[in-house]
Amino acid sequence: MEKATVSRLKDNLSAYLRKVRSGHAVVIYDRNVPIARLERIESSGRSSDRLALLAAQGITRMPVARRTAADLRKTLASPLPASTRILDELLKDRADDK
Repeated sequence: MEKATVSRLKDNLSAYLRKVRSGHAVVIYDRNVPIARLERIESSGRSSDRLALLAAQGITRMPVARRTAADLRKTLASPLPASTRILDELLKDRADDK
C-alpha cells in the first residue's frame, strides 16, 4: 500500500491515479495522521474486470485476438505430433507475439 502526504498527492495526482487504476491503494496522510484511502472502484466483479486488473498489474496479458469456442474446440481436437517439443512450441508462440 502506497503512502502519500496531502501536498505530495496534490503535486502528483495523475501518477497516483495511475497507480490506483492498476489496483494499488494509496493512504493519504495529513501531518502523519492517516485521513483517507484511495482505491479502485470495482464496477461489477465480472471476470473481465478481474482479468483487466491482473493485466494492469502485469500478472497476465490480454489476448491479441478473440477466439470463438469453435476455434478452441478445433485446436484442442487436433493433438500435436509426437515429435513436437512443448518448449519449442512455447518459445515459437512467444516469439510470434512480439
